[in-house]
Amino acid sequence: MYVVPPPQRSDPRSAGGLGDLRVYQNWKGSNIFFLKGRFIFGPDVRSLGLTIFLIVAPVAVFCAFVARKLICNYSPYWGISIMVIAVVFTVYDLLLLLLTSGRDPGIIPRNAHPPEAEGFDGIVDVGVGLTPQLRLPRVKEVEVNGVTMKIKYCDTCMLYRPPRCSHCSICNNCVERFDHHCPWVGQCIGLRSYRFFFMFVFSTTLLCIYVFAFCWVYIRRIMDSEETTIWRAMIKTPASIVLIVYTFISMWFVGGLTAFHLYLISTNQTTYENFRYRYDRRTNPYNKGVVGNFKEIFFSSIPLSKNNFRAKVPRETGLPVRPGDGGFMSPNMGKGVDEIEMGRKTVWGDIGPGADLSEGQLSNDRVNVKDGELAELSPDIRTTVEEGDCAGIHPRRSSLGRKSGSWNMSPEVLALAARVGESNRAGGSTSNGSNLTTENRPTARTMTDD
Repeated sequence: MYVVPPPQRSDPRSAGGLGDLRVYQNWKGSNIFFLKGRFIFGPDVRSLGLTIFLIVAPVAVFCAFVARKLICNYSPYWGISIMVIAVVFTVYDLLLLLLTSGRDPGIIPRNAHPPEAEGFDGIVDVGVGLTPQLRLPRVKEVEVNGVTMKIKYCDTCMLYRPPRCSHCSICNNCVERFDHHCPWVGQCIGLRSYRFFFMFVFSTTLLCIYVFAFCWVYIRRIMDSEETTIWRAMIKTPASIVLIVYTFISMWFVGGLTAFHLYLISTNQTTYENFRYRYDRRTNPYNKGVVGNFKEIFFSSIPLSKNNFRAKVPRETGLPVRPGDGGFMSPNMGKGVDEIEMGRKTVWGDIGPGADLSEGQLSNDRVNVKDGELAELSPDIRTTVEEGDCAGIHPRRSSLGRKSGSWNMSPEVLALAARVGESNRAGGSTSNGSNLTTENRPTARTMTDD
């Protein structure tokens, strides 16, 4: 039986008793933290680098090949202002991107224990971290502005999700007013980040329009100064052509996204609600009118985060260690066989005090046989091994939990065993048996290697 060794604890803090951890160090979600919990990103934060490149690269090309040439065609102040506005607009856009992707979008803290069900009498024994499925309703009904809404129970966060809250499968968190998970910013878009997300998309659209427009202005200047056609002027500035094509395609993407979110804001919907519930077919309890909806998004105060990622929390108590084993107790100890994960290797701690003692004894004895220490075997096992060695019998590998192995013997082996038995009875001494045992030790080693 192969047993996976216990994990090596290389982190000195895991030894316990060395101080408390901070919330971001003990975070259960899939988020990535920077600057000791001051910035929180999604697990796909690497995509943020691509987004920054797609914004900065075209602006750099614009400043180098278009805005720098336009400085000579205008007065010093107007010419420089073209480049300065492009740079300032880009920095502002990147700042909005950071505010969208690097802040708490509205994560609801998880519960350490499931809430008690209504009418819970305390009779049902529920393990730590388990939900009392038989008594806890999966769905509850709440009233929002006179409209009955259903809220669901989240098994991961062990709480009833508030209205407009949903669990993000990527970040593994419940987020208030969940809109969607945006891979371009690498973060969920929720109650505390939606305003900055819309401003980021809108400012990116304006930046594309700005670069697109001044590229055409530069082409027009070439046409007027050299009195040539538009096609020859475009050939003389290939950077402008590339930027025009790039910004035109980008405007369809970010511009369409801006228009879609303008519609969502005016009707007080989220992207998730728009695709799931279709409020055009039912009453939207959150709609306050166009003016009221825009005020809620842009002129209301952003609620404080419910998570203090830098706060200290008590260190979780480690699992108890069985004396002499050097491993850890499995959380599945004491559960039924059907509750243990199927198809995995046995790990330290899965073999508890209630496990089959004969199997454990046999495993220890096999180790002794491999080391050549047959004298340290228990009397029963030693007798079995010696008899098996003398008869040339190889045991069939036993499965976990069997108290005795099964022996497959061919007719030739049976005949050999009978002859050996007769010779032992004829000799009447134990010296021959000792020699047989010594000579056949490789056979016992072969048996245990299986």
